[in-house]
Amino acid sequence: MVKEEIRIERVIIHILDATVGMPVLSDTEIDFGSDFADFLKEHIYKIASGDDSKQCRFYEESEIFTMLEEYREEDFVKISKEIAESLYSIMNSNVEIPSADLVVVYFRDRDDRYLGILKMNLRSEYTHRTATVGEENVNEIVKFKAIFPSESQKLTEAAIIRMSDCSIRLIEKKYEVNGEKTNYFSYLFLKCNSSLSPKTKLSIVTKAIEHVQKDNLDEYTACEAHMKAKSIIQEELEKNGGFVVEDLADRVFEGDLTMRNDFQEKMEKYDMVKQEVVPQNENTIRKYQKQCLYTDTGIEIKIPMDQYKDTKSVEFLTNDDGTVSVLIKNIGHLMAKY
Repeated sequence: MVKEEIRIERVIIHILDATVGMPVLSDTEIDFGSDFADFLKEHIYKIASGDDSKQCRFYEESEIFTMLEEYREEDFVKISKEIAESLYSIMNSNVEIPSADLVVVYFRDRDDRYLGILKMNLRSEYTHRTATVGEENVNEIVKFKAIFPSESQKLTEAAIIRMSDCSIRLIEKKYEVNGEKTNYFSYLFLKCNSSLSPKTKLSIVTKAIEHVQKDNLDEYTACEAHMKAKSIIQEELEKNGGFVVEDLADRVFEGDLTMRNDFQEKMEKYDMVKQEVVPQNENTIRKYQKQCLYTDTGIEIKIPMDQYKDTKSVEFLTNDDGTVSVLIKNIGHLMAKY
């Protein structure tokens, strides 16, 4: 999805404040301007392009799925109100879920039509207010308790539904429901299956590799192996845009069947052995572009990955007493920053 090609067509806002006891539903769409349209486009684009969003499909018993299968243009307001009422009933029964304004958006991206369900969790901010007392002006500080997230902030619960096939791009956060942390937005509200996001998949893989190495190797060898693994992951992301989990394992644990099997067992728990991990967002893969080292003496070293791979720039030496030295070579210019 290209942000500049998103065309906002219809918008309606419903107030879902748990302290009121009932949703405050709007009967009419809002007359939005270009500024608010740009605000919505920014959030829609973040959901569509972010690696923390998931691809989902409705279950057949989903009431929202049934609504959208029969969607007509003239039903936009009616359906948005039914969606808001459904979400509020869940929020009203579970106090941990924060109050919000629900923005329902109908928009186009090229030839595709979408329905956006954006839960804008409300936050508090201070601002000024001018009052007149007698003949004097008095400037006061007041706290507004119903402020939208800014354009730069990420929403925690939202869905973009493509109308042609009812496929879903979703972000969500777990809240306590009946005493248990639950992905209520997908499980209870939309009633759709929820896959792992690319960001979560990448995190699971890297953490599993690190745990296997720590369990099977001594401290210094595990550190060296972890740096090598990170280098391999960075190479796969840079050259191929991602990797298949079992193929990555063949490279990382080459020649060590024990660690390879331990890693596979961990991946089987997530049904990820043969899955692809293909992150799209630069922020997701940025941490793989550097090796970050921390010594027990408090020294921090950040090495760009291309220089880590070049023995003319950096060399790791194992001393006779078992300690490790890091040799940084061929420095043309040294600079101190304050």
